[in-house]
Parts: sequence; C-alpha cells; structure tokens
Amino acid sequence: MGMKAQPSLINAFIPVALLVILLWCIASAQQLFQWQLDSWALVPRSWQGLLGIALAPLVHGSMEHLLHNTLAVLLLGTGVLYVSPRKWPQIVGVIWFLSGLGVWCFARQASHVGASGITHGFFFFLLTASILNRDKRSIAIMLAASLFYSGMVMSVWPREINISFEYHLFGALAGIFSGVIWGKANLKMPEKIYSWQRNKSADDPVIGDQWMLPEQKQARDSDAISTNVSIKHELPNTDTRH
Repeated sequence: MGMKAQPSLINAFIPVALLVILLWCIASAQQLFQWQLDSWALVPRSWQGLLGIALAPLVHGSMEHLLHNTLAVLLLGTGVLYVSPRKWPQIVGVIWFLSGLGVWCFARQASHVGASGITHGFFFFLLTASILNRDKRSIAIMLAASLFYSGMVMSVWPREINISFEYHLFGALAGIFSGVIWGKANLKMPEKIYSWQRNKSADDPVIGDQWMLPEQKQARDSDAISTNVSIKHELPNTDTRH
C-alpha cells in the first residue's frame, strides 16, 4: 500500500476554512437572532461547565474577539494540516479536549470562551514538530508562524484579568503533548531525483571527462579493462561441439 500523497497548501487550507466559517455562522446567528449561548461557556469545576469543554471554543465574547482568532486559526491550522495530514483529526481533537479539561480543572472561576486555546495548541504543536523533525517543511512552516504569532510564547502567563491565560496555557501544553505523540508522524516531502544522480558514473553531458585529472582518467580506464577481462573469464564455455 502506497503512502498518502502530501496535500498542497490549498487542500490543507480548505478544512480549516470550513471550521472558521462555522465559527462565523455561530457568531452571526448570535447577533441576528439574539441567541444567548452562555450555557456553552466553560465554567471551571461545575457540571454545566463540562459542556463547555466541547462548545466553548465555538463561542466568542465579541466580534473583535472572533476576528482576532480567525486569522490565527486559518494560518496555524493550515500549517498543522500541511505538516501532519494523516494525524490532523487526532491532533485537533486532543488539543480541543485537553485544553478544555485543563481549564475546567484548574482555571479561575469565570466563563471561559473562544478558540484561543486551540490556536495556542496549533502553534506549540508546530514548534514541537519542527524541533523533533528538523525537516525543511516543518521548519519553514514554524518560521512563518513565528513571524505572526511568536507572542503566544508569552501569552501563556497572566497579563490581563479579562483574558483567559489558562486556555492559552493548557492549549500550549496540549499542543506540546500532541507534537511529542504525532509530530514525527508526518509524511516527508519526496526528494526529487535527477538523472545525473541516478547514474553517478556518467560524465557531465557538456564537459565530458575534462574535469578529471590524467591520473583519474588512467585509473578509470584501468578499472574498465580489468572489469571486462574478469567478465570474459567468468563466461561459461557454451561450445557444445565434441
């Protein structure tokens, strides 16, 4: 069974874009129909708050909050899917669940909402994967993510009272955990093999053997003669005349 083809960035972008569309549909419905989704919030150590482990990342406190997370979900989520296409559902599921569970168990008594825990999980997954793999694709994606979101390294600590740093922190820990488990499960980019690599003994088609020193040419010719003589000696006698 062959290896699954590596998706392009466009193909990696599409599933993440569908998730972002879902977030905007929920936020738009809240505005248009005055939906009150307070019951979707994650409230630590409350039975009702357990529902928030699954639903809190889908709800945002304001359109500005959602707008801030939209680009992060798009860029970082696409990077995760591009780096680890075969394990993307497991990665998202573990980050989603563990970040929420950590908030439910240890966070302050407040209503925690938003996809910031997911985005931090994506960022720290990419960081971990780039360290473990050290391949061109993982490092390139991580460098691109760092240009925009390197501040996530510091946002796991308390800064503002109305920002759920706990979601950031446990999202980051879930991302590191996922990176350790699945960070090296990604498909390596196939290396292109050129014709001159397939036949290493062939001379350059333009300059021929002009690059070789006289001693190298003599050694090559001697090896070729020796090889031909050996082959002739090893050929079986096919003469069937008596």
